[in-house]
This record gives sequence, structure tokens and C-alpha cells, in this order.
Amino acid sequence: MDLTNSIVNWRRYLKRKNYSAHTTKNYLYSLRQFIIWLDVPVEQVTSKKITYYIATLQRKRLRPETINCHLRRIRQFYSYLNQQHHLSLVNPVKKGHRVRTPSPLPKCLREWELETLFRIVHNKRDIAMFMLMLRSGLRVEEVANLTFGAINLRQRSIIVYDPKWGKDRVTYVSDDALKALCDYLKVRPKSKAKKVFLVQKGTYHGQPLSIRGIQKRIEYYAKKAGLKISCHNLRHTWADQMLNADAELETVQDLLGHSWITTTQRYCRLSNQKVKTDYFKAMEVVMQRTGPFLPGP
Repeated sequence: MDLTNSIVNWRRYLKRKNYSAHTTKNYLYSLRQFIIWLDVPVEQVTSKKITYYIATLQRKRLRPETINCHLRRIRQFYSYLNQQHHLSLVNPVKKGHRVRTPSPLPKCLREWELETLFRIVHNKRDIAMFMLMLRSGLRVEEVANLTFGAINLRQRSIIVYDPKWGKDRVTYVSDDALKALCDYLKVRPKSKAKKVFLVQKGTYHGQPLSIRGIQKRIEYYAKKAGLKISCHNLRHTWADQMLNADAELETVQDLLGHSWITTTQRYCRLSNQKVKTDYFKAMEVVMQRTGPFLPGP
């Protein structure tokens, strides 16, 4: 196979597919770097060789997203060779050849964002729904599926069923969330529905409010307040606040319903306010014991 000619033709192919000049340049760069690294002909590359190449890119400290881009481009080149040149090469870049990208940290709301949100929410149902996410760490689907049988007002607890893992967990309701819930129940439309939160007007009046219906409510308020807020942000904020208030990691894990503590540990990386407070508190003690170490004049 004439590799140089194949690369030239691939470039023309990308141009015919309306790839921009910038994108085409990036594709050719990825392929060129790969070919320079290779010690065997392109036709003889194996999946094991690709694994070694990934390790080489990782040693260069390339970001996972960058490595995955290189792999996608190389894979596309092999697909092109088979389709356009009618070759029978086994594509060495498998779908499993990718570097796992770290999950983004959950976004938590700042105090002024919460104040801005609740300042404009006057609907008692909406306040109750949002408070259960913010104070009890409920997911939006758990709020939508909440039934009267799951609520114990005397013990201020809620039994949450998790269909994903097929198990129950218990979470609790703060004073302000309990008040918001009780205020809503006083004005809740009369209905035989077992679910707590109902549609309040329109064709579906008195029927259970859907997950999307709840999401639309917070989207409405977020737009009105000029904020970027989702239902999940309220749950994230609750977890962050709990950890910053010295709650044990295992406690937060149980209340969130995480099966793996590594999932909950993501919030530890986020809760840096407590780290900052602990640092300065400890350093104050250290300074009192040792005094400042200042360089001489």
C-alpha cells in the first residue's frame, strides 16, 4: 500500500465531506504523529499496538479528551482505507480503546443563588418540591414518585425506593422543608392520587406531576431569576452543605442513596470551604506554638 498516496487521498476525502481546514489539519496531525511513532507498517498494526500507543500518549501527559480525539481520527483513517480503497484491514482501534475521562464535579449553588431563587418562588407546591431536594437530597424522580405512604410526619422521615438498585433508603426532613411540605398539603388539590405532587391547572389538573413537569418549573424560575439551576443542583448543594457542616461521609452516602462511597467522595473534592477553614484554624494554633518564621533583614 502506498501510504503517502493514501494520506493525500484521505485529505481530499475529508475535504469532500466538508470538514473545515482546521479540522482536516487536526486529523492529519493525529495520523502523522501515529505514523512517526509506529515501528511497523500501517497494515500490520494490532490492537495491542494501539494499547501501547495510548500508554505513550499518557506518558506525554496529554488530556484524556485529547487522546480519545487522536484515537477516533486514527480509527476513521482505517475505516476510510477499507471503504474507499476496498482493503480488508482489521481496524486495530477498537471501540474499547479510549481513556476514561474524569466526571465533572457537581455544581453547587452559592448562598446568593439560593436566596435569589426562593425569593421569586411563591407557589407552595414548588417551594415544597425544591425544599425536599435542597434539604433532604431527593432526586427529581424521587420527588415526582413521592407518595403519602412514604412520609412519616411525626418522625420527619421519608422512605425512598430506588428502582435502579431495588432497595429502600430513609432520609429526613428539616424544619423549613417540613413547614413547606405541610403548607402545600393544606392547599393540595383534592385527588385520589397516591402521589403527593399534582398538576394544579389545565387538562391534567389533579394528576401526578411528571419528572419533566418538575424540571420545567425550576427552568421557569431559573430563567426568571437569570440563573443556571437544575433540580440536581439542589441535591448537590445539600450534599456539599452537609459535608461542610461536618457530617460523616458514610452518613451522606446513606442519605444520598449512593451504593459506592467513591460516588459520594466527589463532593469531598468540592467541599473546599471546610478544608480552607480547617487549614487556617490549624495554622493559627501552629503559629501560637512556634511563632512566625520570618527571613532576616
